[in-house]
Amino acid sequence: MKVLNPTSPVGEIAGVGPTREKQLARLGLNTVRDLVFNFPRMYEERGNVLPLAYADTENSYGFLLTVASEVKSAAIRKGLTISKFRAFDESGVCEVTFFNAPFVKDTFHTGSQFRFWGKLTRQKRTLQLTNPKYEPYVDGIELAQFVPIYSLTQGISSKFVEKTTRAALDAYLPSSVDYLPEEIRLRNGLANLNYALKNIHFPADAEALARAMRRLAFDEMLCFGLGISMASQYKKRTEGVKFNPCDLAPLLNIIPYELTRGQKNAVNDVYRDTVLGDEGGIKPMARIIVGDVGSGKTVCATIAMYICASSKYQAALMAPTEILARQHYKELSAIYERLGIKTELLLGSTTAKEKKRIYADIESGVCDIVIGTHALLSDKISFANLGLIITDEQHRFGVNQRAVLKDKAKRAHMLVMSATPIPRTLALTMYGDLDVSRITEMPSGRQRVDTFVVDESYRDRLCDFIKKQVALGGQCYVVCPSIERRDDELDTAFEPVSLTELSRTKATDLNLKNAVEHAENLRQKLGNIEVACLHGRMKAKEKDAVMAAFSRGEISVLVSTTVVEVGVNVPNATLMIIENAERFGLSQLHQLRGRVGRGSKKSYCVLVSGGGAEASASRLEVMRTTYDGFEIAEKDLLLRGPGDFFASSDNDGLRQSGGFSFKLASLCNDSELFNTAFSAAKEIVQKDPNLSHSEHLGLREELNKYILHDNSTIS
Repeated sequence: MKVLNPTSPVGEIAGVGPTREKQLARLGLNTVRDLVFNFPRMYEERGNVLPLAYADTENSYGFLLTVASEVKSAAIRKGLTISKFRAFDESGVCEVTFFNAPFVKDTFHTGSQFRFWGKLTRQKRTLQLTNPKYEPYVDGIELAQFVPIYSLTQGISSKFVEKTTRAALDAYLPSSVDYLPEEIRLRNGLANLNYALKNIHFPADAEALARAMRRLAFDEMLCFGLGISMASQYKKRTEGVKFNPCDLAPLLNIIPYELTRGQKNAVNDVYRDTVLGDEGGIKPMARIIVGDVGSGKTVCATIAMYICASSKYQAALMAPTEILARQHYKELSAIYERLGIKTELLLGSTTAKEKKRIYADIESGVCDIVIGTHALLSDKISFANLGLIITDEQHRFGVNQRAVLKDKAKRAHMLVMSATPIPRTLALTMYGDLDVSRITEMPSGRQRVDTFVVDESYRDRLCDFIKKQVALGGQCYVVCPSIERRDDELDTAFEPVSLTELSRTKATDLNLKNAVEHAENLRQKLGNIEVACLHGRMKAKEKDAVMAAFSRGEISVLVSTTVVEVGVNVPNATLMIIENAERFGLSQLHQLRGRVGRGSKKSYCVLVSGGGAEASASRLEVMRTTYDGFEIAEKDLLLRGPGDFFASSDNDGLRQSGGFSFKLASLCNDSELFNTAFSAAKEIVQKDPNLSHSEHLGLREELNKYILHDNSTIS
């Protein structure tokens, strides 16, 4: 038997051949350690076993049943077989049905007992279980109360990931060393690492699961706190670039409107950080400007770069997409040209010859401001005197990516922008290494977007409304929660268990609208109206081409996933329709609503609800009646927790490389634990600012691998 260790490839685990190894790699699972730290996305409480007669038809339950008849299979039509048999318990009888599973004939034999898990339905007077989960029941052997459900990719099942994870744990746990200092662990009543890892995957009971989650959530919080505390220590020790006092009038005279109070305050913050300083002198600015879509953050960045260029330093503005970078360049270069400031645009698609010229201009100092995408991270770029780094749509860039650019000039100032309105309490935590400037008002002239909540019965009227808006010269966004139909989207399971209480709310079967299929349906219904589809699995060039065509008005209806949440300014867009709106967070809905209402035409947002709990209806009512982004964000934080702020907002399931996201921690429900973890992090860093002491070396290295993986790292 081959001995495995944490770094062993998953292909060395029994039952994982080359095909399975490639499938697991698509989920980022390449080693034994990856499997161990790939936590379940939810749990099915199959231990909640009820007699058939006592179960309702609204929820899923466990049933301990005896097979009463032989399995009979029949081919209904080409590609569809149905297998049926009867099963019973002391309270009643039901019919069990499987589709396209002829192999169950060899599984279920008369008299054998199984634990089934699923939702009962009733047809006339007959109870039915359709495609239930099942496990053989042997008297005296206890079945798991909570069954883990993992994120999947095409070709592998949750049951396979479960089996492989068990093998990975068997290999990992015997040699595992708890990286958390014993003093901190005992002081905070935390489980040891091996206990936590075993019970996060295969909990003995609800209490064991809660203890495991608390320990691992603490680790996430501690790691986040260590990163912030170390960044703060570094900032205190470093001298920043000092910009010269300058007259802003030449630039402000070009900007065709009066700055809002929030914009003026943000500009004053930047000026104080980079020009005036404080008693300790000039430190490298680390500031974030947060505000609604369209609140005018880019104008603040424009002024910041002008202050930088006026002092003969260079500035770099990094945007998340080529089309957004092009938009910034088009608008800003026209302004800076009138002021004698040289601006360049650097993209991944820029030709090699043009890149070579731009690199030379940056290195020689001929280029004052460079605007671009991830191409700015190239190691071929060497700045003559970089003084300011700006990242737009901050939540699309990770700490690691910002650090690469920051390394090009250690003393340079950093300004980041986020269009996600963040509650003050969360901002102080999420960006503990950044000073926060908030823009809470909108520029004059922006119209309120009328918001409506409708259900499926309005479908025909929605199509008519789209036609009306297009006839009036407007354009329409239609946002769907998924790209295309997937079998695993219709799974019913318990929501993830929180630290404070075990959720007893079951997810419902939802007919999710997917972008590919919905776009085709709209093409048929809308006739000659041009409809296009946009989603995260498309290549970058394809996405940019579609968005560019939409911006030019060549496409009237754009069906998309949430990739349009961060996009270009399309003043002609007057209608935003969000399908299955109950599946989105309030802040995300507000972001999407901000894509329209940017021009002079009256604009509308329609939230189409696919049904769901009363809480979902209440959330959508908040969107209908509330327009202040910060108020919405506060309510979203209370209702959903901070996931929308920390994790990628792209529902395509594409992980934003470099971004920190909490898997288990919740700032809302676990604020006390968070404060404890942050205090521990500060204590550790104050004793050892670089985490170089042998006592903490294991903590640093292990947390880098565990929490951050390919994301930000503690150096």
